[in-house]
Amino acid sequence: MFKLNSIALALAATAVAGSAFATDATSEKERQAIPHLDHVFVVVMENHAYSQIIGNANAPYINAYAKKANLATNYFGVGHPSLTNYLEMVGGSNFGIVNDNYPDWHNTKCVSGLASSKPQLEGAPNTCPIAGSGMDAATPEVDTTNEGTPDSPIHNDPLDPAFTVGKTIADQLVEAGLSWKSYQENLPAFGGDKVNWSDGLLTNATAAPVYGVPHLYAVKHNPFAYFANVQSGENEANSLKNIVGFEALYADLASGDVPNYSLIAPNQCHDQHGRGPGEVGPGCSDDAGTIAQGDATVQALVSAFKASPVWKHGHSAIVVVWDENDYGSEPNQVVTIVDTNYGVKGVTSAVKYNHFSLLKTLEAGFGLDYLNHAADKNVNLMVDLFAAHK
Repeated sequence: MFKLNSIALALAATAVAGSAFATDATSEKERQAIPHLDHVFVVVMENHAYSQIIGNANAPYINAYAKKANLATNYFGVGHPSLTNYLEMVGGSNFGIVNDNYPDWHNTKCVSGLASSKPQLEGAPNTCPIAGSGMDAATPEVDTTNEGTPDSPIHNDPLDPAFTVGKTIADQLVEAGLSWKSYQENLPAFGGDKVNWSDGLLTNATAAPVYGVPHLYAVKHNPFAYFANVQSGENEANSLKNIVGFEALYADLASGDVPNYSLIAPNQCHDQHGRGPGEVGPGCSDDAGTIAQGDATVQALVSAFKASPVWKHGHSAIVVVWDENDYGSEPNQVVTIVDTNYGVKGVTSAVKYNHFSLLKTLEAGFGLDYLNHAADKNVNLMVDLFAAHK
């Protein structure tokens, strides 16, 4: 476990604070190659490697869409498990969390793993709300701690711990006068506060320990809910009120009243994660059915985005990205598709990207500074995929 005493942590913070929240001046010209973005729809799919999706006959729409839009062929999840990747997509860090545990809702007395610089691994207690700053968790090149085994290790790009601030793109957007929402399928109508799982009606608070209630909504796919300031609701524009269900998504799209940044998480059947047959039946428990469900979901979402009034004006982008490769021993390569209403089409990019690249690119498009590992000099902007027409 990574430890620093308070003096060393203060020195580390002073030394590297510039990389925690910065604009990389050396890439300013490249940064300007990302057109200004008005609206972005980020759809997060689950637990399949690149080779399991591209060329798969059970995903005809996704494969056709990847050819018609723009495809990153060398894009990687940063680590494991799911929550870690979601946090990295929205905040440029794992914030010391290397598990899928539930939030320790509204606990103002605990000290977050980030603030204590003590990484929270699998088996740790519920996750203290993220706040403060400190050292995040290292991502090892060969990982056997997150459901891997010595015979089938998880291969990641190694990432050393670095000084991190407990912020996300949501905080940046609100500070810049912009807006965000997290659209979560099967979130109950009363919202996400204290909800760890739900089928849309029953939740952990109302159904446990009833057998067979499907955990379709999963808070581990809703990263903003883990942050202390979002849980507190002190700023309504940056609170749990921004976390809504798919009913709100389709209503917002139809009216054109959508936020600048939308994180969209289909349920654990429709995102290709899959659930056991005791929960949802064979359609989402075998891999072929799971992939087909996800394919139909992506088609429905993309069609709704493009039918919305916002797609006809300004600069909008759709990103369909998978979080991780489900603990395979191969490198953590995943599919990422980028589609814009203003720019290039049919681009296939072999540039090496990861979840930090996606955050960095969206921050550039919104005119925001680079946050945490998105500011690292070896993190590439996705210029070729987001480019305007030549």
